[in-house]
Amino acid sequence: MFGTLLNVFKIPELRNKILFTLGMLVIYRLGFHVAVPGVNQLAMARGMESTGGGLGDLLQYFQLFTGGNLSQSTIFGLGIMPYISASIIFQLLVTVVPSLEKLQQEGETGRRKINEYTRYSTVLLCFINGGVWMKYLAGSGFLYAQYEGPFLGMSFSYGLMSLGILTAGTVFLMWIGEQIDEYGIGNGISLLIMAGIIARIPEATIYVAQNTSWKGTAQPGEMDVPQVVLLAVLFVAVVAGAILITQAQRRIPIQQAKQTRGRRVYGGQRHYLPLRVNHGGVMPIIFASSMMIFPSIIFGALASFFPNVFWRFWAESFISGQYLYVVCEIAAIYFFAYFWTTVQFRPKEMANNLRDYGSFIPGLRPGKRTADYLERVMGRITYVGAGFLAIIAIIPTLVAQWLQIPFMVSAFLGGTGLLIVVSVTLDFVQRIEASLIMRNYKGFLGDEGPIKGSR
Repeated sequence: MFGTLLNVFKIPELRNKILFTLGMLVIYRLGFHVAVPGVNQLAMARGMESTGGGLGDLLQYFQLFTGGNLSQSTIFGLGIMPYISASIIFQLLVTVVPSLEKLQQEGETGRRKINEYTRYSTVLLCFINGGVWMKYLAGSGFLYAQYEGPFLGMSFSYGLMSLGILTAGTVFLMWIGEQIDEYGIGNGISLLIMAGIIARIPEATIYVAQNTSWKGTAQPGEMDVPQVVLLAVLFVAVVAGAILITQAQRRIPIQQAKQTRGRRVYGGQRHYLPLRVNHGGVMPIIFASSMMIFPSIIFGALASFFPNVFWRFWAESFISGQYLYVVCEIAAIYFFAYFWTTVQFRPKEMANNLRDYGSFIPGLRPGKRTADYLERVMGRITYVGAGFLAIIAIIPTLVAQWLQIPFMVSAFLGGTGLLIVVSVTLDFVQRIEASLIMRNYKGFLGDEGPIKGSR
């Protein structure tokens, strides 16, 4: 491994890309220490500690993508989430709006135009999200008195300035991601999200160290040594499972048709069409987790307005970790896994491409029969992938309730954050490995060949 790392820095081009990427990530993290003017940070920190229920879950889920701590409002407070939301919206619109679909089919020119629309939508979402966030800060009394006013609970000039700061912060993060894509290595936006998630590891580690009884019997609110060991074993096991499901593929055998030209016969090679078991990636968990926040908020509000047994039952049932909440979350993950696969996976187009290139699946006629077979296989493996995503999603909640530990610790045992870190790390390592192999250096696994699933 150390020899491989030395080989990485022996290649000037690869070394410069890695150093540039690290430099951009350092700038990204420094921005989280620059606070938005006019916010009472001490009052905000105390208020965030007492926030619970559906709103607390929403804030914890949001800061997973911002990478910072919402107990402090900074210029990067919105994070990269508005850009991600805009990208997802246009990915879905491309499949239903003919004009956008035609743009995508035009190649690089069309994709640039869609990216331009995505950037404009990001700015619009920044103003909406920033307005909601500043309204929440003003309504909660987290602003200094001189900045209060009628515009979203604050003065017009201060509101316009704060919205401009939050929007500029997100646009700057979007620019950093694009610079990493062009001059660095790896996917810029994904690396920004991963850096924000990893930045929370020291806080979780310090909490475990400070709240563990290392010598004797654990007091209420503390963990003993066997529980800490169990946490470490669970972390390793879940990471290994996440790597396995991320790299897992169903390989469909593909036969290339033979072509005779003169006295020579071309083609006839046998290769494979890889279908990912977890085709939707982390998106089903993101959609399901976002959707499950709203029943908690809605039923909690109804229970406060109508304090009877009926509404109290539903409000308590949709608290994170309760049986009905977990069942509905699993059902939502399955639904969004099939929904995302239906939107992104196009068996008919894939079958037509195979036919156009003179390839076919042995035993199946090109065209509709091939498309039906691919759709059937993808439906079966999506069931397995969605089941694993459901397990990954509920592990943090179950462990948090079982061991009585906060979400910031249990979040690293599964869920969206872990899958993002695993998938982005694998992609980053595979890109470095490809650069090494291209220059006749050994990859990270030495003589054993490239990482499985990278080809």
